[in-house]
Amino acid sequence: MLRTTHLALLVLLLGTSISQTVAIGYGKLCDLKPLGAGWDDTDQVESAISRCGKYGLTTLATGNYNITRKMTWDLSYSRVDLHGYLNFQPDIDYWMQNSSTYRVVNIQNQASWFIVTGNDFIIDAHNTGGIDGNGQPWWEYFTTVPRLDGDGRPISLTLSHVTRGVVQDFRIVSPPFWANTVSDSTDVVYDGMYVNATNTNATFAGQNIVPNTDGIDTYRAKNVQLLNWDITCGDDSIAIKGNSSNIAIKNLVVRGGNGIAFGSLGQYVQFNDLVENVSIENATLLRLPSSVQPNLNNGVYFKSFDGNSTGLPPTAGGGGGGYCRDITLKDFKLHNVSVPTQIYQSNDGHTGDTPSYLKFSNISYINWSGTTAGKALVKIACSANARCGGISF
Repeated sequence: MLRTTHLALLVLLLGTSISQTVAIGYGKLCDLKPLGAGWDDTDQVESAISRCGKYGLTTLATGNYNITRKMTWDLSYSRVDLHGYLNFQPDIDYWMQNSSTYRVVNIQNQASWFIVTGNDFIIDAHNTGGIDGNGQPWWEYFTTVPRLDGDGRPISLTLSHVTRGVVQDFRIVSPPFWANTVSDSTDVVYDGMYVNATNTNATFAGQNIVPNTDGIDTYRAKNVQLLNWDITCGDDSIAIKGNSSNIAIKNLVVRGGNGIAFGSLGQYVQFNDLVENVSIENATLLRLPSSVQPNLNNGVYFKSFDGNSTGLPPTAGGGGGGYCRDITLKDFKLHNVSVPTQIYQSNDGHTGDTPSYLKFSNISYINWSGTTAGKALVKIACSANARCGGISF
């Protein structure tokens, strides 16, 4: 059943059209069951979304839906009940071909194998479904092959050019790369997101072989709510990237990884990165047993490239300006974090480089508690070209 809170939200989002939708119900209904082991479900899933993704209700029953190629859901005034898993097959050679993924996230040339776009929709996975990225073979493969930004490892779930969308009670297990991205979108709510990138091969116990498994990266996103998230990963649990504004994050549990990141910012010399009005409230960061995940590097950290443009994105860059301001970090509990918080402005930098042109300001830390694994509680190294201001503890 649709949550009352999200029904109320959708009423606000849809405006006057909600009365018509409620009155007539969904005009089209599509029901699916998985075909079973060894079968390809991509065609039937795409067909159902094509028929019922606009002004319709699509229901995918429990089980695994084997997905073998890139897929887009174009949704409008519709609902998808995803009780099972979209099971993306781990054919690494296939997925790493440029033609096998989309390149719609316009930062670092990142790849996506599943895009949701459109307006006024709800995707509800009921805490029983979502995406299985089958990441283990990916992680093991890249223990011997170099990892590079933009190399083709796919983002599991990409919301691109979405207006008024809700994703709730969704699970992403074993993502090969970033679990989520929201880009070029506005008025989006994620409520109830579970992400788990955990190595299960004892050969690699005590190593972080799951880097770049970010919980979510936001880019060119406005009015986004991230509510009730549980993230186990080997990198940034949340990464707020350029031109993200009015981002509200509440009730967050992070297990391992690099912590919560603002950045990296200032990578593109031709663009300013503008980040503002971000609030994070009620966050708990927990260190896992070292055999499972050795890292819990930060609570919250802010990072920008320096003022030199050295090389080209996606693997290098720098020299970009802009700001990151009006940030509220409230009610944090940290367990054995290496550095609770830091600001550094020399990402990928070199001795003698020009200081960063990106300014961090108006950052409020409210009611923090917990333990640290190191000696430093706070590390701040701001740029001489864009001095920090208004940081309060």
